[in-house]
Amino acid sequence: MLKRITAVITAAIVLMSCFLTNASAATFTIDEKITSEAVYLLNLDTETVVFERNSDKKMYPASTTKIMTYIIAAEHVSDFKEEKVLIDKEILDRLIGTGSSLSNLEYFIGKYVTVYDLLNCLMIKSGNDAALLLAYHVGEGSVQKFIDMMNAKAEELGCQNTHFMNPHGLHDEEHYTTASDLAIITRYAQTLPYFNEISNTVTAYLSVDTEKEYPLINTNYMINETGGGDYYYPYAKGIKTGTTDEAGYCLVSTANYSGYTYLCIVMGSPCIDSNGKEIETNGAMLDSKTLYKWAFTTLEIKSVISEQTPVCEVPVKLAWNQDTVLLVPQKSYSTILPTDVAASSIDISVDIPDSLTAPVIEGTVIGSATISYANQELTTVELIASETVERSKILYFMEYATKVLHSRYLLIAVGVVVFLLVLYIIFTIAYNNRKKRNKAMKDRKKRRHKKNTSSRK
Repeated sequence: MLKRITAVITAAIVLMSCFLTNASAATFTIDEKITSEAVYLLNLDTETVVFERNSDKKMYPASTTKIMTYIIAAEHVSDFKEEKVLIDKEILDRLIGTGSSLSNLEYFIGKYVTVYDLLNCLMIKSGNDAALLLAYHVGEGSVQKFIDMMNAKAEELGCQNTHFMNPHGLHDEEHYTTASDLAIITRYAQTLPYFNEISNTVTAYLSVDTEKEYPLINTNYMINETGGGDYYYPYAKGIKTGTTDEAGYCLVSTANYSGYTYLCIVMGSPCIDSNGKEIETNGAMLDSKTLYKWAFTTLEIKSVISEQTPVCEVPVKLAWNQDTVLLVPQKSYSTILPTDVAASSIDISVDIPDSLTAPVIEGTVIGSATISYANQELTTVELIASETVERSKILYFMEYATKVLHSRYLLIAVGVVVFLLVLYIIFTIAYNNRKKRNKAMKDRKKRRHKKNTSSRK
C-alpha cells in the first residue's frame, strides 16, 4: 500500500512539472529526414519540448495503447507476483483472424499465470492475448469496463485528444491519441512499479510449468544489442512499439547520454507503400535514433537567468539618497538550447512599473521578465526587489504638503473663499455707497428744511 501511495505522489509531481513547463518550451529545427508524421521529443531534465511535429494531431496508436493498459492493471492489482489470472480460451479466441501479435499464452489454456507474467507478455512481446486477459481480469469479467477505466484515466491525466476502444491497439476509427497525450500517459506510467524494468527488458521467459520456457523477445530493436542491427542504439531504453497498417510504425522510447535524458514519441512512419506493399524498414526506430543523436550532439542545458543577478532597475520616490532599486529574478531559469547559442541571442523583455514609492520591501514582486529565443517565448519569471528601501519622513511630508497644495478640493475651497470674499467686498462697497447716498440725501433734506424755516421767519 505504501508503494502505491508513493507512486501516486511521485506521479503527481512528475505530471505537474510536465504541465507547467511545456507551455514555455522552445522547439528547434533539425536538418535530418524524419519519416514519422507525428513527433514529440521531450528533454526530461528540464521538461523542455525540443522538437515536435503534429504533436497534437489525432493518430492511431497501435500497440502503444498497451502503456495505458499497463497503467490500469498496475493501479488495480495489489501484488503483481502473487495475483494470478486464468488463461481462458474463450477470451483468447476473440483474437482469431485479427493478425494479432501474441505471446504464446495459447499453450497454457486452463492454467494460471501471474499478473507480473502478463505484464511481461504485454510490454516485451506486445501480446494482444495478454492485454485481453488483463482487461477481463481487472474489469471483473468485462473488457468494456476496463476500456472505460482507460478513458477515465486519460481524462484524469489531462489528455486532450485521446480515446480508447480496446486494450491492445488493434485498429478502430474511434481509437486514437496524440504524440503529446502519449507523452503524458508514458510519464505517468514510468512512476508505476516495474514499468521501466519490464519495458526495458530485452528477453524474458514465460514459464507456466516446469516442462518448457517460452522466450519473450522485445519488439523494440533499439535496445537489442545482438539482434537489433542498424536499429540498435546503446543509449536507448525501451518502452513500447506499435504497428498497424493504419497507424504505421510507432515507438515510445527514452535515451540517456552524458547526463541528459529524453523521451521520444514517434507515430505514423509508413509501413506500407502506395501499392500496399510492406515497407520492411522501421522508420519509427530510425527516426528515434536520429532524433536522439541530434539532441545529444547539438543541445545542452544553459543557465539563462540566475537569482540575485540584476535584470533592471526602477526609479524610487521618497527615498533619501537613493533614486533606484535593482530588480532580480525570483528564481533561476535554465533550459535546453543549441550548444552554439550565444548569450546575446537570448532576449529578455521586462514588464515593470514606471516608478515605485518607498518603502520598498526586499523580495516584493515588482514586475516580470519574459525570456525568448528565436522569437519563441521560453518562460516568464517574476522580478523582485533586491533590497529594502526605507521611506524618508522629510520627503514624505514635503510630498504630502505638495499634494495638499495641489489638491483639487483645496483649489475649489480656495476658489469658494475668494469668490465669497469678492462677494463680501462687493456687498460691503455697495452697502457703504448706499449708506453714503442715504446720508447725503438726509443732509440735503436737513439743509432744505433749515433754509425753508429761515425764509418763513
